[in-house]
Amino acid sequence: MQQSNGYIILFTAIMTVVVGGVLSFTSQVLAPAQKKSIELDTKSQILSSVMDREKLGKMTPEEVLSMYDKRITSLVVDINGQSVETDEDGEPVVAEKVDILKNYKKEPEERLYPVFKYMSADNPEKVDAYILPLYGAGLWDKIWGFVALDSDLITIAGASFAHKAETPGLGARIATPQIQQRYVGKKIYDGDELVSVMMVKGEGNPNLSEHQVDGMSGATITGKGLNNMLANYLNYYQSYFKKLKNETTASL
Repeated sequence: MQQSNGYIILFTAIMTVVVGGVLSFTSQVLAPAQKKSIELDTKSQILSSVMDREKLGKMTPEEVLSMYDKRITSLVVDINGQSVETDEDGEPVVAEKVDILKNYKKEPEERLYPVFKYMSADNPEKVDAYILPLYGAGLWDKIWGFVALDSDLITIAGASFAHKAETPGLGARIATPQIQQRYVGKKIYDGDELVSVMMVKGEGNPNLSEHQVDGMSGATITGKGLNNMLANYLNYYQSYFKKLKNETTASL
């Protein structure tokens, strides 16, 4: 039976309203769970730069979030190392909610730079490590992660890298503990000069300096992207490092 145009239009309008309502309701219902999942993922990545990944992986979501609350304090600084507490609308700026991707699209001078302090388990006033977010480009797509610096702000205490589309078995290895462990104990300064830590070309290289890590066979471009990402962001935080060192010197 052929329906009139009016009937078809009315039916379509009703279905649009019904489907839209269902989708809106579903989105509202799922929003808290999605928000909690994002929070857990972010805090897990931050902790993984300083904690044993196997141990962290065995913890329940509640244990991970509790550990984060006990050991991590955070703040946001600008490229001059000054604390940023509110945005242009006067709303509080929260380090965990800073969108690194959106910031990456801005000029370095306009970005926000979160700092996550990993506090001592024995002394909540003592900083064991400073954890900094990183963002850059690999061979095929974005790469990102966190690097943890010892309280001396010279030695790498840990690193956690991730990627969107690097080649399995090659560039994708940046996300493995084997590659990330190579950075532990390396130095980002040579005297007073920030030199970062560079992944060299090829694998199985002998006589690496304290500013170099072994490379990944067949993943030279991903390695270069990782080098650029680490060097760029360490440079962006240099003013904050200098401020911390000056404060430490003044307190002695």
